[in-house]
Amino acid sequence: MAEENSQNAAGGNQAAADQQNRQQLQFAVQRIYVKDISFEAPNSPAVFQQPFKPKVSLDLNTSSSQVGEDLFEVTIKVTAQVRHSEEGTTSFLAEIEQAGLFRISGIEGAQLEHTLGAFCPNVLFPYARECVDNLVNRGGFPPLMLAPVNFEAIFAQKKKREAEQAQQQGEQTTQ
Repeated sequence: MAEENSQNAAGGNQAAADQQNRQQLQFAVQRIYVKDISFEAPNSPAVFQQPFKPKVSLDLNTSSSQVGEDLFEVTIKVTAQVRHSEEGTTSFLAEIEQAGLFRISGIEGAQLEHTLGAFCPNVLFPYARECVDNLVNRGGFPPLMLAPVNFEAIFAQKKKREAEQAQQQGEQTTQ
């Protein structure tokens, strides 16, 4: 009986430690919102009087900042510029900053950087895609469905470039 009680106490201590670890690791979306939005059709109405032959250029940037204790803002800035493929005139320019507030605790260092640089943008991007599509459509143009983006790969490329730059700087200082 005493052996059974000590096993239960040990099992209870392990369960309490597991529960404490789960409480320490937290990730929650607090709010998703549009921070900035812009649409320009500088060559209208002339652009509507010719066949629509788009050439799309897309610029995508992410940023993050801590705005409170365990509270982070992550922003995706999407800029889509569509030009007439033959004339080169701008048909439209759509810009959106889609942002989100995330409560993150118990995650630190490289894991936090990965969460803010890859995981959070993956959560936000579908909202940005929908907003760009809606904005372009309301501007009188055919829908612009952006392809999914692999933020994991973008984050990995960024870390690789940073490591290569650090290595190059290290080699320059030793020379």
